[in-house]
Amino acid sequence: MNAKTLLKKYTMVIALVVVFILFAILTGGRLLYPQNMSNLLLQNAYVLVMACGMLLCILTGGNIDLSVGSTVCLVGAVAAQLLAAGLPAIPVILLGLVIACVIGVWQGFWIGNIHIPPFICTLSGMFLFRGLGRAILGSKTVSINNQTFLNIFASYINIPGVDSGDVKWSAFAVGIIVAVGLLIFTAMNRAKKAAKGYKQASAVSEFAKIIVIDALVLAYTWKLAHYKGIPVMALWVLAVVFIYAFITSKTAFGRYFYAVGGNEKATKLSGIDTEKVYFMAYLSMSILAGLSGLLMAARIGSVNGDTGTSFEMDAIGSCFIGGASAYGGSGTVGGIMVGAILLGVINQGMSIIGLDNNWQYVVKGAVLLVAVIFDVVSNHKTGKAG
Repeated sequence: MNAKTLLKKYTMVIALVVVFILFAILTGGRLLYPQNMSNLLLQNAYVLVMACGMLLCILTGGNIDLSVGSTVCLVGAVAAQLLAAGLPAIPVILLGLVIACVIGVWQGFWIGNIHIPPFICTLSGMFLFRGLGRAILGSKTVSINNQTFLNIFASYINIPGVDSGDVKWSAFAVGIIVAVGLLIFTAMNRAKKAAKGYKQASAVSEFAKIIVIDALVLAYTWKLAHYKGIPVMALWVLAVVFIYAFITSKTAFGRYFYAVGGNEKATKLSGIDTEKVYFMAYLSMSILAGLSGLLMAARIGSVNGDTGTSFEMDAIGSCFIGGASAYGGSGTVGGIMVGAILLGVINQGMSIIGLDNNWQYVVKGAVLLVAVIFDVVSNHKTGKAG
């Protein structure tokens, strides 16, 4: 792999490293404080979750879902009011996910079966679900005090005896397990490919990449160990990320999304039900938006009519910054995770140094524009006919 190809493949990873180092310097090292490292995950959990669903929508041809922020508000509003009325946490969580599922079925039907343009359909949903959420809240802020609900989404893993002191050793132990697991998985995967005669990258380059990832995992879990340990929210995020990474890279159904975005007519002629692909993309997006609504409600401890505002922009931005094509057909879960973390580092870094909120929007807009321009130029696309 030559330098040009390497640079193109890892552009956003390099950008993430550069931006992280830059803000670490600009904040005088405050970005690296254990609490800030923990908050980096917690404050961007909803982005990491929703970006997975948004990726499937974008893969189908650059389509997006503008209603996810409003879905977050609606699900959060229902959960907050029911918990305030004294209902148990588990039924409330299930009901919130059912509502999100109904929203997904509603939008998936109009987009997949009736062929309403996704932009128009989800734009109407953005207003509709936001209005319903505010009506349910009665234009008030509703607090959440149900401890079971908070524990399910917003607590920290704490093992008696192991995490009794200032250092939460269970967090670092998990980091070690993950690091060793990645090495073993890589070795087994290479052995399997070698046995089948598949062509693969050199062992030096592949293991070097894994060692770098392992070092980052260990460094991050070491920081978490010096704060409160591993947040339960991280487990929710990792579960979603692994499930969607598996679907998009290891299943035939996952490849259908890429096929529809690459050439929808050819995909339909090959016997694939493209209507079902669209339907499932928007169904999964709404379910993840509902989960994000529950995560946000637990993390903030309250819900109001503005909860979820502009969340759709963060999810869309993470996908495009992470390498998903604005024309559909390409993008990976790993890439959008890099995009989401990059946005998170920028947001947190700007907040720590006290940059005016107006300029924060300017910076994020510029980063998104540069990412899309890079996609168009590097893939020789102009969007023009002929």
